[in-house]
Amino acid sequence: MKNTPKNIAIEKLFPFEGHPFKVQDNEEMNALIESIQEQGILSPLIVRPKENTKDEYEIVSGHRRFRAAVKAGIKEVPALIVPLDRDAAAIAVVDSNLHREHILPSEKAFAYKLKAEALRHQGKRSDLTSEQVAPKLATEIIAESDNTSKDTVKRYIRLTNLIPPILDMVDEKRIAFTPAVELSYLLPEEQTMLVSEMEYSDCTPNLSQAQRLKALSIQGLFTKEQLSAIMNEEKANQKERVKIPVERIRKYFPKNYTTTQMEETIVKLCEAYHRKRLRDRDSR
Repeated sequence: MKNTPKNIAIEKLFPFEGHPFKVQDNEEMNALIESIQEQGILSPLIVRPKENTKDEYEIVSGHRRFRAAVKAGIKEVPALIVPLDRDAAAIAVVDSNLHREHILPSEKAFAYKLKAEALRHQGKRSDLTSEQVAPKLATEIIAESDNTSKDTVKRYIRLTNLIPPILDMVDEKRIAFTPAVELSYLLPEEQTMLVSEMEYSDCTPNLSQAQRLKALSIQGLFTKEQLSAIMNEEKANQKERVKIPVERIRKYFPKNYTTTQMEETIVKLCEAYHRKRLRDRDSR
């Protein structure tokens, strides 16, 4: 018997639990809302019956259409009801979204993890290369379906170990993918310390710094002092000379001061300012 769409009340529909893709209120969403208001929902949602409920459904495909319908004030939406179990539905959720044009690193990370867990639950091999990566066969299946390598899949899944502030920096391209993978080995409390240090130093770790922070964490030697020392290193692309015309600062020094004496005084003032900033940070 052919499966035909059924109109389902909005209040009977629920997003898929653990849905890894963000539904954002942006220009694309506004355009979708306008389209739905003018033409309705042209492509039915795909839903599955929720366990232990009556006439309630979990969305498998169509989260953006559902959100737009809610914002457009639509009371019912067309949907195809498919009898999928949790694992089959999870795989369908990932596969229906993974080939979108714009996918954030965090979305891909949690999507890969969700699919890997579903494949494992379905009875696939679970010979882990480490306790923190997906099953080998699962990563191979995901890599093949997404036209990438299994190592890339594993590295994306590692990002799910990052705390939200750092993962947001990866999405915003403030931290590159490869250093982010290294940082994922830090303990949550160490990552929290890193966030504070990044805010204070106004910089993010490069690959070399991330690798050394990872090594310190693994060895149990990660401390605030070690973190600060590494993060405050001068990077090759940051080396520059500060030049201040003597005419700009001469009035602030005694007339008999040489340029060397002025420089020494400026350095001492900077050191005092730095100590004050450290005290202010530690008192938070």
